[in-house]
Amino acid sequence: MIFAFFRRLLGRPAPDAAPVANPSDRTAPPGRARGPRNKAPAPRTWKGAELGIRREQISQAAIRTCEILQRGGFKAYVVGGGVRDSLLGLQPKDFDVATDATPEEVQALFRRARIIGRRFKIVHVMFGRETIETSTFRALQTDAETDEHGRVLRDNVYGSQHDDALRRDFTVNALYYDPIADVVIDELGGVQDLRAKVLRMIGDPATRYREDPVRMLRTVRFASKLGFAVDPATLAPIRGLADLLENVPSARLFDEMLKLLESGHAMACLRRLREEGLHHGVLPLLDVILEQPHGERFVELALAQTDERVRAGKSISPGFLFASLLWQRVADRWQARREAGEHTIPALMQAMDTVLDEQAEKLAIQRRFIADMREIWGLQPRFDRTGRSAVRVLEHLRFRAGYDFMLLRVQAGELPAEVGQWWQDFVEADPAAREALLARTPVESRSGTPRRRRRRSSNRKGRTGEAGSDAAPGAPAAGPGHAPD
Repeated sequence: MIFAFFRRLLGRPAPDAAPVANPSDRTAPPGRARGPRNKAPAPRTWKGAELGIRREQISQAAIRTCEILQRGGFKAYVVGGGVRDSLLGLQPKDFDVATDATPEEVQALFRRARIIGRRFKIVHVMFGRETIETSTFRALQTDAETDEHGRVLRDNVYGSQHDDALRRDFTVNALYYDPIADVVIDELGGVQDLRAKVLRMIGDPATRYREDPVRMLRTVRFASKLGFAVDPATLAPIRGLADLLENVPSARLFDEMLKLLESGHAMACLRRLREEGLHHGVLPLLDVILEQPHGERFVELALAQTDERVRAGKSISPGFLFASLLWQRVADRWQARREAGEHTIPALMQAMDTVLDEQAEKLAIQRRFIADMREIWGLQPRFDRTGRSAVRVLEHLRFRAGYDFMLLRVQAGELPAEVGQWWQDFVEADPAAREALLARTPVESRSGTPRRRRRRSSNRKGRTGEAGSDAAPGAPAAGPGHAPD
């Protein structure tokens, strides 16, 4: 009070009352800046135990990261989904850390750490196989570099913890947990929204979506995954701004789409995407897929099985996921080409190319996953009929994925039940029982035409995947030494 009296007496302005980000921030390093002060209410602090956080649920690597940063004189908190899911009684999976240390200061404190990113630098701190994504508090900016649509292009300006909270997407993701002190800092009422099960965007939703259109996909994903209602103001701008997804790099869209499909609530997310008109930006074939005969049934079965695996903590295959989503479109094109007189395998290859080209205009599926998709699809003609070539199919590198895919087709009513039963019996049988199964009359193909064996030509003897061999015409070569699971 005495100092304030002398300042008023001498006519000097009072200093900015905003808290300094870090006592060690004696001279702000390049890139550190403070945005405009916000008149939000003072943050509320809670004991983690009071809110139901169990420290043993928190990643030891994340705790260790916070501990080392705090020893170095910096603030450090676990943020985002790890805190949110802990408060909801879920098993958290992702643990990120936020700090007032710059990326270079973070990197200097850890033996295994590397700075990544251009738009916004972050540090990957590595403990064994676990990587903790560590980011510096972001500043509010009034003059950020953006494109013509408002998307932020450069974001390497650092500020206070309060600034950082205001820059996060949803109130439920703006909770800061100090695992050392067991304290949760709630800057913007996130605990209240968690209890009310409401997803609320921080700031003006339309502006935030323009800054980063992927936030619209995140709104759908979190609402579906958590079973939350979306605040009306948060939901209202989405349909009108859906076209902004056209300006997002395809690789980033793919990453977000994969998170949606791996959320454990994939079908609910897809339906919500369609309701809000967002699917045109990432999966434009969704309307066609769900409106085709067997299309919705097939996708529901595939995603239900995926959700079960996610909830059971099992691994899933992105290639299998996208093969399932796009299969009905491929099958429709394949059938049309066969009816036009094309041979089975060339017709399937052309159908695959056409559908992948259509989808690539919106969502760039990674090449390694496209390779898996092609192999899964390419195996399907070899499951349509049964016979001695089944032995070679078992050895294919992608047999298990192709087999599971075939069973989905049976469940969806696309293939006769006896085909699926024959293959199940064949896979589970011992060698003698397999010989007995192979001796049975082959099941008819989908077209109703019994399989006819060709005479083996002497000049083609021993060649696989061609006419005259035991393999189906045009069948892909079997992977060496790969028996089924």
